[in-house]
Amino acid sequence: MAVIKATESDIRTLAQLMRAEAEGEGDLGMLMVGNVGVNRVRSNCLDFKGIRTIPQMVFQSPGGFEATQKSYFYQHPRESEIRLARQVVQGQRYDPATNALWFFRPTGECPAQWYNQPNAGRYKAHCFFQPEYSNCPTVFGTY
Repeated sequence: MAVIKATESDIRTLAQLMRAEAEGEGDLGMLMVGNVGVNRVRSNCLDFKGIRTIPQMVFQSPGGFEATQKSYFYQHPRESEIRLARQVVQGQRYDPATNALWFFRPTGECPAQWYNQPNAGRYKAHCFFQPEYSNCPTVFGTY
């Protein structure tokens, strides 16, 4: 059962985002980017109040994803990326992105915090950050 509502077009948009943000990190890296996206749609807190759909999440401005401003974002998603997008919409979660709402690729080590949000961990080149439970309990719910 899906943990967020998603049309076939939404799945393709999420797959495009996952590919554009983390293709070089392999399937697991793309799945973690997908987790962050699903978490943003589910959370309704902090920077993501009122974000209820995948397109709203992907194209949020300000606060959205830098990749949407690059031409490579607009590549058609491959079947493998569409399959990965379906997995995260169905509720599969991957550490350290399980409860993360943000990620970025630093030039060096992951900072302990990013915009006052604690570091949840690193996967390859990306650092993941999750809110404090008291600031956003909905992102920590089970699905």
